[in-house]
Amino acid sequence: MDFQGVIVHWYKENKRDLPWRKTKDPYRIWLSEIMLQQTRVEQGLPYYQKFTAAYPTVFDLAKAQEEEVLKLWQGLGYYSRARNLHTTAQEIAYNYKGTFPNGYDALKKLKGVGDYTASAIASICFNRPTPVVDGNVYRVLARYFGIAIPINSTEGIKYFKALAKELILKDQPGDYNQAIMEFGARQCKPQSPNCKLCNLQNSCVAFAEGKMGELPVKLKKTKVKKRYFNYLIITDNEKTILQQRKNKDIWQNLYEFPLIETSKEVEIEHIAGHDTFLKLIHGNAYNIRLFNEELKVHKLSHQHIYTRFWIVTLHGKLKSGTVIEKVKDYPVPVLIANFVEDFGF
Repeated sequence: MDFQGVIVHWYKENKRDLPWRKTKDPYRIWLSEIMLQQTRVEQGLPYYQKFTAAYPTVFDLAKAQEEEVLKLWQGLGYYSRARNLHTTAQEIAYNYKGTFPNGYDALKKLKGVGDYTASAIASICFNRPTPVVDGNVYRVLARYFGIAIPINSTEGIKYFKALAKELILKDQPGDYNQAIMEFGARQCKPQSPNCKLCNLQNSCVAFAEGKMGELPVKLKKTKVKKRYFNYLIITDNEKTILQQRKNKDIWQNLYEFPLIETSKEVEIEHIAGHDTFLKLIHGNAYNIRLFNEELKVHKLSHQHIYTRFWIVTLHGKLKSGTVIEKVKDYPVPVLIANFVEDFGF
């Protein structure tokens, strides 16, 4: 049996029972693919189930408010995916009358849909021979064929895409694409691949040369940026202040407490004398204390957020703000959601 045959046979025997594998509905395939970008299946599955229950069709998702979509997405991370999801749902519903385009090029023009997602939808839903190349596919191909070209280099991206295109089964492209991704996720794993029970063992270059741990090759990541966030939890015990993040930055359109970002860890004197703090206090008397002595570190792909929460209790009343009981209704970053839970809002 050839490489492709072994992969597809393995898939039929070992594939996980997942809801999006029981349909060829482009809406549900698209939803699952967007959710599983940079997300493990175990983490994404509950969100897929919540979204399909809340929005059974693309029209339901299109009609939803963005804040509602962001709230349902809360905790899954990479929130631009949720914003793009909502925008594309509206485009499909209103400009395409609810029908997804059936070709790779047209799919790729949709917001938030890149090469991988367009290839997946086109092959699974419309039987187009468009190869998917994700981390699992890179790993399987690099190990099996003994390819040492860095997978995140320009040369590597082109090389692996061309190889994947050459290998794809034109009579069952959807099954093959799902098979090789599943094989990489469960058999040819990043750590401790199950080589002893692998039907590709006899023809795998990495196994023959003992290079499973060396392949695939990946260029070093860019340096992780450190950011220091100081959140001001200003309260009169009835209301607090929430603000929406509007800048083109992480967590765009999500809500948070007023923020003072600094270049390093700072003490209470710096916070109490900061212009942002003084404008929010409006000359009122207050008490201020630090909620967490130890910095909370929230790790994103290219930046680490070092966070402190400063509790500011006013002696007077806030003229405007958010009723404390309503705080949990707003879509917020998981960092804020965890604080709200710990603080008891």
